[in-house]
Amino acid sequence: MKTKKVTKAVFPVAGLGTRFLPATKSIPKEIMTLVDRPLIQYAIDEARAAGIKEFIFVTARGKSALEDYFDHAPELESKLKRSGKKDLLNILKDTNMDSGAIAYVRQNRAMGLGHAVWCARRLIGDEPFAVLLPDDVIAAEKSCLQQMVEAYAKTGGNMVAAMEVAPAKASSYGVLDIAEDMGSIVRAKGMVEKPKAEDAPSNLAVIGRYILSPQVMNNLNRKKTGAGGEIQLTDAIAEEVDKGGVYGFRFQGQRYDCGSKAGFLQATVAFGLARDDLRDEFQGYLHDLIAQQKAAQ
Repeated sequence: MKTKKVTKAVFPVAGLGTRFLPATKSIPKEIMTLVDRPLIQYAIDEARAAGIKEFIFVTARGKSALEDYFDHAPELESKLKRSGKKDLLNILKDTNMDSGAIAYVRQNRAMGLGHAVWCARRLIGDEPFAVLLPDDVIAAEKSCLQQMVEAYAKTGGNMVAAMEVAPAKASSYGVLDIAEDMGSIVRAKGMVEKPKAEDAPSNLAVIGRYILSPQVMNNLNRKKTGAGGEIQLTDAIAEEVDKGGVYGFRFQGQRYDCGSKAGFLQATVAFGLARDDLRDEFQGYLHDLIAQQKAAQ
C-alpha cells in the first residue's frame, strides 16, 4: 500500500493551563521547562525525527512567548559567540525554526480539541497530517511519531497512539473498540470519548499522537458537538472506521502526562535521571531524601 508522506503537523497549544496556576498566569504552559527544555521543544524534536517539515501551532491570546521561543535571538547568540560558548550556541540552534517552516493560527473560542485541529484546515489542505499534544511527553529510543509514521506506511487510513490503562481511568481518555488485534497495531471498529469504566469497550486508550487523513477535517467541518458539549477529535476520527480505516498503535516508550502536576514531577525525575550530566548528583539526592523519610517514620 502506497501512502502519501506525512510532512505537516498540528500542535494545539491554545489551552489556558489552569492546572498550573499561578505559573501559567504569565507564561504558556507549553513553555514550562522539563529539566532544561520547555515541553513544546520535546514535541518539536519528536516531530522532526519523524520527518515533519511544516509545523502549525493553534494558539490563543497570551501565547506570544511561545512564538518568541522559536525565533532567533541575535543579541544572545552574539554574546555566546563572543564568549566562545559553542556548546550553548549549538543548543540554541535546535530552538530556531527556519522562515516559513512554522505557522500560527488562532483559536478565538475554546470549543474542544476537534475545533482546535479544525482551525488549521486551510494550512493542511488535502494532505495527511500529524497532531501532537505537547502535554504528552514520550521517552523512547525511537520517537513515538516516527514509530507511527513507519506503521502508517503499511496501513494508511488514520492512526492513533494507544496505551493500556486501568479501567478506572478510562473516563479520562478516548478508548478504542477493537475489531482486530495484530500486536503493535490494532484495527478499530469504533472509538468512545471518556466512557464510564463499565461502558469502556477496551482498556486501550488514545493518547496525544495522531496521523490523520484530510477527510477528518471534512468531518470536523460539521462542528458536531460530543462529550462535554465540545467538538471532539475522537468523534471525527471514529467516522472514518468504515471508510479509510482507523488503527491504534501500541508504541514503544514511556508516556508522561505533563498536563498534570504529578505527571510533570514524574517526568522531571525520569528525564533528570536519564541525563549523564545530572544522574549521579540527582540520584544521590533522591536516595538521601528517601532515607530521611524512612528514618522519620
